[in-house]
Amino acid sequence: MESGNPGDCQGMGEERPELVLIRHAPVAEPGVLNGRRDVAARLSPDAIHALRQGAGRVAKVVVSPALRCRQTAKALWPDAEPTEDARLWEQDFGDFEGRALQHLPDLGEISPDALAAHRWPGGESFADVCSRAAPALQDAAGMARDHGAPVAVVAHAGVIRAALALVTGHVPGALAFEIAPLSVTRLGVWRGAPVSVRSVNRVFA
Repeated sequence: MESGNPGDCQGMGEERPELVLIRHAPVAEPGVLNGRRDVAARLSPDAIHALRQGAGRVAKVVVSPALRCRQTAKALWPDAEPTEDARLWEQDFGDFEGRALQHLPDLGEISPDALAAHRWPGGESFADVCSRAAPALQDAAGMARDHGAPVAVVAHAGVIRAALALVTGHVPGALAFEIAPLSVTRLGVWRGAPVSVRSVNRVFA
């Protein structure tokens, strides 16, 4: 599949409706909990080039309003005009935003169900993220259906796990997936809904 800028889908040939979910580049301030903190990305030209080639051409780009996501999308497709969707923000960790990872509380032995339901003080649970992000992901899938071609969603690990929860129908189980920075997860789209997992956490760099 040829790489390039989003645009007219005519002549895309073998391309098919799917969501190309991309986690943003590594943050410039690693080692702290960044949910709603609007921190910058650390962009590697080599990694961006490899991902651009691996992701292939897309018809449309949808992006979280977070700076790190907008910077990543701009680096990948400089001529695109992404659609920002606030429902694609990362999980809100409330009172623990910005804390060093080593200073976060130990939740101890906790089941996947309890972990998905755990709501951070002043913030959200992963289940909350799934409920918030699902309509945005369905809308992006509708764009892919309408274009008959891939649509890229540049967002966060929590949102990509929410997409996997939507397809698999299992919110706690989605927390088991690793989602690396600048990784690609592909979901098949049918009749305007994401319905299948084609690949998860693929890194091209």
